[in-house]
Amino acid sequence: MAVIAASSEVLSFPILSALVVLPLLGSIIVAMLGKSRPEWVKLGALVSSVTTGALSLWLLAAFKSGEAGFQFVSQHLWISQWGISWHLGVDGISLFLVVLTGILFPLVIVGIDPHHNETSYFAWMLLLQAGVMGSFLALDLFLFFVMFEIVLVPMYFLIGGWGYDQRVYAATKFFLYTMAGSAFMLVGIIATVALAQRDLGVITFDVVKIAEGASFSTNAARWLFVSFAIAFAVKVPLFPFHTWLPDAHTQAPTGGSVILAGVLLKMGTYGFLRFGVYLFPQAAMWARPVLLTLAVIGVIYGAIAATMQSDLKRLVAYSSVAHLGFIVLGTFALSSQAVTGAVIQMVNHGVSTGALFLLVGMIYERRHTREIAELRGIQHVAPIFAGVFTVVMLSSIGLPGLNGFVGEFLILIGSFESARWWTIVATVGVVLSSLYLLWAYQRVFHGEPDEANSSFKELNAKEGLLMAVFVAIILFTGIYPKPMLERIEP
Repeated sequence: MAVIAASSEVLSFPILSALVVLPLLGSIIVAMLGKSRPEWVKLGALVSSVTTGALSLWLLAAFKSGEAGFQFVSQHLWISQWGISWHLGVDGISLFLVVLTGILFPLVIVGIDPHHNETSYFAWMLLLQAGVMGSFLALDLFLFFVMFEIVLVPMYFLIGGWGYDQRVYAATKFFLYTMAGSAFMLVGIIATVALAQRDLGVITFDVVKIAEGASFSTNAARWLFVSFAIAFAVKVPLFPFHTWLPDAHTQAPTGGSVILAGVLLKMGTYGFLRFGVYLFPQAAMWARPVLLTLAVIGVIYGAIAATMQSDLKRLVAYSSVAHLGFIVLGTFALSSQAVTGAVIQMVNHGVSTGALFLLVGMIYERRHTREIAELRGIQHVAPIFAGVFTVVMLSSIGLPGLNGFVGEFLILIGSFESARWWTIVATVGVVLSSLYLLWAYQRVFHGEPDEANSSFKELNAKEGLLMAVFVAIILFTGIYPKPMLERIEP
């Protein structure tokens, strides 16, 4: 696992700032283009998101594996009276989440047509990308909170404006749940800074300075950890804070579901590692049994709930509850292997589940239904579509040779010694995940197609190219995970 510590690695070009500012500027430019040059809106959004993605790949190539600490640090005073700074940094824990954010957004923008009001849609998408990037890069508590909250606004409007029949209810539920969790974190941030001032002698929101220089009493650290943990548990979401997620996923437009599953939920699991465990390690150990228990309940509950769904998209949504519970298990096993596996699985879940939501969206575009009972025999009329779905589904199950196996295996191995019984129970969830996904696949793709399904269209060129990117990542990461491992654990 990458040790979180300060680093002198500074890049002359402020690449991390560019990763946040570029999509933010793109959002503003796209909104302006909508009034003067509406035909350029999608091109403007694509240029902004592709450039941001290219910068994230440059960051990946330039990142020095084997070095502990933050690299490419960018720090400038923002509100000096309060010790607030524009402080960004990247390490092995955040690197691949940044790259995933850089890759997913242009794929969504180029691959999915919003059908109406595309100016607002693409402007919100780019603002969302800026907020997610900032959340994964921020090393200042105030800056992190701002980015964490910025994300809520575009996601609310994306669900509410481009979702399905119950979109307003789902968007409101998503917003209220996450805002309530964030309120606890805001109180925790203020209290953390106030208590740290006694040891540091100055007011600062700098995460590294607080972690290295502040000493909290046992009770204070526990209360502070809980305040952060509530916000992150809601965002993951961890059982029993998960009830907003199935509604949000089911009602969100396809692009919103891909981004929600791909990177937004990871802000919770990432937050546990970056802020909960890093700032309050002893309190994390104290809370560990409770969090492991909730994680394992989430794994089993999510898997059982998924088997009971008739809506294919809702089934995938509940599968996320199970998979993210598994990631939290790895996080709070607190062993090097398990945490490394959790970080890898954050990325792999984003790829595999994002691809599943994309494929479910394509099914809906063709059949105007997601009811499993109304879908069958698709492999006979669209064998390439069925083949791609098979690869993505098996990666989500964790088949060896595909990306999902790598993180899952490390979590199981790393958790077994330090959290044995929790791991044994969670393994049941792994088996159940195979059952409900294979059951759904058999119902949707096998059998003889009826009249409604016999005209199901094969992947077109754009869809094929889009899915080829996901399949390539799934195969490469599963067969050759060494580049990821080297950068995550120096």
